[in-house]
Order: sequence, then C-alpha cells, then structure tokens
Amino acid sequence: MQVRIISIGTLAANPLWGERSPVRTGHATTTLITTGNARILVDPGLPAQALAARLGERVNMRLADITHVFLTQFHPDCRRAIEAFDGAEWLIAEQERETTGVHLAQKAKHLTQTGDQGDLLEVLKKDLAILQRCRPAPDHLAENVDLFPLPGVTPGLCGLLISQPRHTTLICGDAIPTQEFLEQGKAPPFSIDVTQAGESFQEAVEIADLLVLGRDNMVVNPTKRPF
Repeated sequence: MQVRIISIGTLAANPLWGERSPVRTGHATTTLITTGNARILVDPGLPAQALAARLGERVNMRLADITHVFLTQFHPDCRRAIEAFDGAEWLIAEQERETTGVHLAQKAKHLTQTGDQGDLLEVLKKDLAILQRCRPAPDHLAENVDLFPLPGVTPGLCGLLISQPRHTTLICGDAIPTQEFLEQGKAPPFSIDVTQAGESFQEAVEIADLLVLGRDNMVVNPTKRPF
C-alpha cells in the first residue's frame, strides 16, 4: 500500500492569517491511495489539466489510471476535476450526499418557483447531476482503507483512515485544514457546527500517527511524536 500527496491545497481565505475574504483560488489537497488493484484519488481539487500534470509528475499515472474518486465533502474546491475521471467510480459519504442533495434540491426548487432561470440554476443542476453520479461510499473502500466520519465543517464530512503495519494515516479533509490549525488546536471557524467540528478535530488527533491536512501537506501528528 502507498499513500502519496499529489497536490498540496490552499484555503481561499485563511482566517488564521487574518484573511476575511478570498485572496486566492482555494483547492483541496489531493491524495492518492494505491492498494491492490485500487487507485483511489481523494479530493481532485485542481482543474483537470493541472491535476493530470501532477499525476504524471508525482506517480507517473494518467487520469484514466484512477479507479475510484473519493470526496471528503461536496465543496467545489474538492471536486473541480471530478468529471475528468469518467471511467472511475465516484464515492462520497452517505450523510454528506444526503444533506447536500436536500440543500441543492431546495435551492433549485426555490429558483424555479421564483422564475429565475439564470446561471445559478444551471450551476445547481450541474452540481445535482454530479452528486447523483456519486455513490454512497461503503465503510471499507479497500483493504485497510476505512471511512472515518469527521462531521462539523459540513454535516457529513468524512475522512479516510489507512492502517499500515507501522502507523496509521488519516486523510482529514477540512476537519483539520492546515498546520496552523493543528498546532493551535482550533477547529475551522467556517464550520457549520463549530462544537461538532471541535469534537471531530480531537478524534482525528487521537486516532492517527500521520495526518493529511485538507489544505496542507502530510504531517506527523504532534501528539504522537516520540521526542
């Protein structure tokens, strides 16, 4: 089994840097899990052309080599290139799929009822089509790769726990966005439920030796260091 960072992400606005509005294009950290015949790409946040280049640079793979795409959440920053993986199976946690689907459907219905047939309605319809293509992820994606719910930032945000002989790795998504959040022990203030996000933060820190942060690199869990 191998876990590789394909692309390090960034927040559009990092509140710990005093940023209150977007100052850059946000995109999620993209991770590749290779185990057996499965090649699971997590959060393809870059545009397809850029992500294709990163796959070639990092692991000598093409977009067509990916067998599964897993989304930690349905934020656009996590799925910008998903349509480029037409031959892969798209997966997302069931709770995230259901809560997002209800929200999108309600917004689309409201726009339709008010006679708004503009660009926003078309965007919502496209998002709904992508979400419908996403299958609810099973508890076990592959051998030693398991769902790890981390609700709070969104109701159904879900990471992946990867068990290896010498250590465990947790792909956190935005439950822990960057190293600054990790070091300061802070849940993201942009969470839908900050209290729940704080609980998920603590669970993430307690379970794993290595953490793949949602908008940063893979880091050693500071509470697990042997020094």
